[in-house]
Amino acid sequence: MLLAVIAALMVIPGTAAADAPGGENLNGQIRQPTTIEGLDITVYEGFDGDEVIGEATTDSEGKWEVGLPGPGDYRVVLDEDTVPDEYVVPEKPGSELEVSVRQDQQRTVVFRLVTPAEAAEESKEASQEATEGEDGGAGGGDAAGGEEDAAAPAAEPGASFGETFVQLTVAGLTFGLIIAVSSVGLSLIFGTTRMINFAHGDMVTFGAFMAMMFANMTLFSSLHEVFEGIPVLDFVFNPLVLGLLLAVVLGGALGAGLERFLWRPLRARNVALIQMFIVTIGFSLVLRHVLLVVFGARRDKYAQFRIQEPWELGPVSITPRDAAIMAVAVVVLVLVASMLQFTRMGKAMRAVADNRDLAESSGIDVNRVTLYVWGLGGALSALGGVLYGLNATVHWQMGFHLLLLMFAAVILGGLGTAYGAMAGGIVIGLVAMLSTLWFSPQLMNVWALGIMILVLLVRPQGILGRRERVG
Repeated sequence: MLLAVIAALMVIPGTAAADAPGGENLNGQIRQPTTIEGLDITVYEGFDGDEVIGEATTDSEGKWEVGLPGPGDYRVVLDEDTVPDEYVVPEKPGSELEVSVRQDQQRTVVFRLVTPAEAAEESKEASQEATEGEDGGAGGGDAAGGEEDAAAPAAEPGASFGETFVQLTVAGLTFGLIIAVSSVGLSLIFGTTRMINFAHGDMVTFGAFMAMMFANMTLFSSLHEVFEGIPVLDFVFNPLVLGLLLAVVLGGALGAGLERFLWRPLRARNVALIQMFIVTIGFSLVLRHVLLVVFGARRDKYAQFRIQEPWELGPVSITPRDAAIMAVAVVVLVLVASMLQFTRMGKAMRAVADNRDLAESSGIDVNRVTLYVWGLGGALSALGGVLYGLNATVHWQMGFHLLLLMFAAVILGGLGTAYGAMAGGIVIGLVAMLSTLWFSPQLMNVWALGIMILVLLVRPQGILGRRERVG
C-alpha cells in the first residue's frame, strides 16, 4: 500500500521522465555556456556512412534525443548553421562525433558551444601545449572525460605532489561527508533494531530523485521568479532548495512508513532477523526498479548547479557547489550529534541502541523511539542522496553503488553508533580519494574497503565501537 502511494506521488509530477523510451538511443543536452533551443542534430549509421538514422532539434532546455534501430557505430553531427551568431563550435570536441552504442544503451553525446573569444583562447592554448610537447618530449595527457570522473578530480597540469594531495584531500572530505550523512541513519537503525537495512542505498536514490522532481516543477520555478534578486529569499525559494527540503520530508515519511506498516508488524509476529534482512533486499529491488520505470535510466544533474566557476583558495580549487555540500553536511552532522547527546529523544535512542530490553523495562516507549529512528534515518538518507547527486550525477543505481561504502563506514566506525558512522564515512572518503595519487581511480573503493579490513584486524569493534558481551 505504501509503495503504491509513493509510486503514484512520483508519477503525477514526473510524467516527462516516465516517457523515456526503451532500447537504444542517442541523447544530449547542449548547456554550455547556456541552454539553446533550435539546434539541429543528425545521426548517421556508421562512422563513414551517409544513411540518416534520425534527426532532432533541441528543445527549450537544450535537450534532444534520437531513437536507434539497434546497437552499433553512429556518427552524430551538429548543424553549425543553426548555431546562434554569438557562439561557435570549438575544435574540440567539434561538431561531428563518432560513438558506439551497446545493446539497450541510452548513450549521451555532449556538444559544447563557446564564444569566438573563448574559441580563440582555446586554440592558442592548444598550440602552446603542442609546442611544449614537441620541445620537452612530454606528452600531454588526454583531458577528455572530466565530467564523467566527478568523484576523482584530475590534477591541474604541472601541479606538484603537495598541491595534488591537498586537492584530493578536499575532494575526499567532501565525499566522506556525503557518506557520513547517508550512513548515520543506517547505523542508528541497526543499533535500535539489530536489522541490516539493505534498502538504505535505494532510499538515498529516492531522495535524489525526489529533489530533482520538485526542482524541475514549473510551480517552484515560477515561485522563485517572484523572489529573484531579493537577498535571502532568492536562496530560500530556489527550486533546488525547496526540492531538497521536500525530499528530506518524503525520505523521513518513507522511513517512518516502512517501520509503522512493515517492520513493526513483522517484529510483532516474531519474524527472525535473517528473514527481515531478505525482506529489505526485496524492498530495495522493488524501490530501485520503480525509480527506473518512473525516471528512466538516463544520468542527469541538477540544472541549477551544472556549471560553476571554482574558487581558488591558495592550492585548493573548490566550486561553490562542493563548498555548500561540505557546509550542509557538517551542520547536519553537528545537529544530529547534538540531538543524540542533549535531547530526551536522542538519549532514548542511545539507550535503546545500548540495551533494548533494559530500555523498555525502564519505561522507554521502544516502538515510538524506533519509529523516530526510522524517520530520522530516512530523512538523512534522502539528504545524502541530494548531496551525492550534486557531487556526481543522479541515476537509478547511485544509492546501490554507494551502499557498500556506507556499510564500510558503519562497520569501520563501530556498528550501531552514529558517531562511528560519521568518523568511518570521513575515513572511507579520504582513503578512496587519496589512493588515486598512486593507483587507478577504478580501484579507489577497493583500497577504502581494504583499510576497513586492516582496522578491524586491529580493533574488531571499530574506531568508536566497544566490545559487546556474547550471550
